[in-house]
Amino acid sequence: MSHAPAPPRDRREPGEVFGPGFSLFADVLLVGLLTTLACLPVVTAPAAFAAAAACLGRSVDTGVPVGVGAYARRLRGLLSARTLAMGLLPPLLAVVVTADAALLRGALPGAVVMAPALALLTLGIAVVGLRATALTAPHRLSAREGLLRAVADPRGSLLLAGAVLLAALLVWSIPLLIPLLPGPLAFAATAVAARSGEVAGRD
Repeated sequence: MSHAPAPPRDRREPGEVFGPGFSLFADVLLVGLLTTLACLPVVTAPAAFAAAAACLGRSVDTGVPVGVGAYARRLRGLLSARTLAMGLLPPLLAVVVTADAALLRGALPGAVVMAPALALLTLGIAVVGLRATALTAPHRLSAREGLLRAVADPRGSLLLAGAVLLAALLVWSIPLLIPLLPGPLAFAATAVAARSGEVAGRD
């Protein structure tokens, strides 16, 4: 017999110092730190972000706080040869973008047009990647499905693009926040997925 998920609490319990909103904020920060640590091997980044989205999705769905053990179990379940191979794509993309940016800084014809195009392409890839991390089974971490969702829901994609731009601004202005930023990005992906009735922690 399955039990319906408990609705999130909207008020404090007796003796509770902070409300559920603060608990969710703490979960986002904890998940951000855990995801940063899990991304250190680089190739584990897709699985780490997917685990973050799944944990935050479940927290939103049930009101249960995120724990280190729950995140570690999600991460172990997502690590596979396929996800590790996908983890090679971000560093390869970073090398290509860096090389192209270096070329565009030169006096090449069309640099004025290509520089914004390269920035938009990078932003679009980041949005599709975040979309893919918040997908539920059987489409989890599917770049094709992430692209389809991004095109089908332009408003959600614009919200994610704003989250990515804000994260980039914080990286530039306050580098000390870098270890925490994966949490808000994963939460943004989870919230956008929830808009269409799909929360990454439900499967």
